[in-house]
Amino acid sequence: MEKADLNFSQLPFGYVKTDKNYRCEFKDGKWGEPVLTDSDIIPLHIAAQCLHYGQLIFEGLKIFERPDGKAQSFRAIENAKRMIRSADMLMMEPVPEEMFMEAVRKTVNANRRFIPPHGCGASLYVRPFLIGSGIQMGVNPSKEYLFIMFVAPVGPYYKGSGLSMVNLIVEENIDRAAPLGIGNIKAAANYAAGLRATIPAKAKGFNEVLYLDAREKKYIDESGSSNFFGITKDGRYITPASSSILPSITNMSIKQLARDEGLKVEERKIHVDELRDLAEAGAVGTAAVISPIGSITYRDEVIKFGDTPGPVSLKLYKKLSAIQNGLVEDPYGWTQIIPEE
Repeated sequence: MEKADLNFSQLPFGYVKTDKNYRCEFKDGKWGEPVLTDSDIIPLHIAAQCLHYGQLIFEGLKIFERPDGKAQSFRAIENAKRMIRSADMLMMEPVPEEMFMEAVRKTVNANRRFIPPHGCGASLYVRPFLIGSGIQMGVNPSKEYLFIMFVAPVGPYYKGSGLSMVNLIVEENIDRAAPLGIGNIKAAANYAAGLRATIPAKAKGFNEVLYLDAREKKYIDESGSSNFFGITKDGRYITPASSSILPSITNMSIKQLARDEGLKVEERKIHVDELRDLAEAGAVGTAAVISPIGSITYRDEVIKFGDTPGPVSLKLYKKLSAIQNGLVEDPYGWTQIIPEE
């Protein structure tokens, strides 16, 4: 199939209109028949529950083109499982795993010409989301839902080469102790609560904000868009353990790769003072993949980790990217070739 007329190697991380998106309604206690549409507009009643009480969740995953031209997903079933957990958290009707995976296949096949060519540094981002579409005024879970999945070809989340260096600032003045906490809202895949800190950080010239815990404000949680990891000087992979952190599928994968490389993996509380003793640090997630951190500003101190990716971060990035792009055999069963229909 001929590719879309796009400069795939220069794509930003942003929305690009593609051919079709997938939609399915939950109504009268059951899921209806899915449809593919070329419309990127959602008709919603002014009393739709998602507009007033926040029953809206989303996921994000990527599709990669292999050297043989076949398209493959990366751990999509984990996204399906996480979306079910998010739905449970916000008392929404969950999208069954089989339905989620079928939606991935149908949506990708309907937009194959937008899958970036192998080796160009871009991928096809898949955005599934679920909204409470029922019409009501009282504060109750919606009785109707709309599940939508669309795709867009995207470049790196942080502008630069495949492994971009980023700079963060520690945020300890934003109150994260809301009823769910910013992290727990993110665990249900809703990032709006984090904008209050992220936007000022970017205005100061930083790529992202790094949050501390809401209770004691001394333990690292995560960044505004990614999980956090550090490599200690004695070669340990450490990443925060916190109920306020979005459970990153990418971080889950990298922890496995780190173990297989002989690194000791520690998922635990990380005191902010430990930043000074790290050899490397990074932000990790579906969009960011692994983005090594060049510096973290904490109060009046700039903690530097270097101007180029550290050797451990680089090795883990290459291993993960090789699996995602079909360059090596996947020994974990994380990837799945999407058959053409």
